[in-house]
Amino acid sequence: MSGQKKIVGYTLIMGLFGFMLSVQFLSIKEPVIRDTRDLWEIREDLKEEQKKHTELVAGIRKYDELLSTYESGEEAAGEAALKNTLQELKIQAGLTEVKGEGLVLHLKPLFNEELIGENTLSVSPDLLRRLLNELNTYDAKYISINGIRVTGTTVIRDINGVTKMDGYSLNSLPIEIRIIAEDAEKLSDRVKASGTHDLFAIDNIKLEAEDPSSDIVIPGSDKKIPSGKLSYDEGVKGGTN
Repeated sequence: MSGQKKIVGYTLIMGLFGFMLSVQFLSIKEPVIRDTRDLWEIREDLKEEQKKHTELVAGIRKYDELLSTYESGEEAAGEAALKNTLQELKIQAGLTEVKGEGLVLHLKPLFNEELIGENTLSVSPDLLRRLLNELNTYDAKYISINGIRVTGTTVIRDINGVTKMDGYSLNSLPIEIRIIAEDAEKLSDRVKASGTHDLFAIDNIKLEAEDPSSDIVIPGSDKKIPSGKLSYDEGVKGGTN
């Protein structure tokens, strides 16, 4: 039965690796469609792809270690490692709630709507994507917008004149953006010094940042990522050598 357990272990490991690859693939298979891209946008896109490549290489190294664990016969340790890795992948995919230090941003009308003659103000998809790209360059780890988790597969676009993120409407202000980062103070300083404030001001939107906090909570995504069903064979798991 030991040989069967190892087969199950290999199957689970490769299934988890396939899960990670699916997350990476989904995050890059749908490029942002733009009429033109300036040098800033190209540079930020390149940085993002380099980051994804680094994460994928790190994941491959981790699975090599898991395979070595099973090959050495340390099955109990291997099972625990699989569970830990699965939890890490869920976090990377944005499927779990996360807590940590970070920042809360608000997008609000810069001037009274009656003063400027507009009944409803909304943020454009391009401007919102640019803000998210900028936050990522500031080492943001997790982000949510109006309680909706931003993941590697998030799509922000205009649908019939309405800005939508993964199908959720963002067609009115205010909008709340929560960010968790390694260094909340550094993130706050960089956001305050960012030139993005001016870009929002052109659209009569004020980008406002709260003071850094140590207890930011970001919900998990309700999206399902296809990965196949992973489970132990109960007959094999409960067997004896």
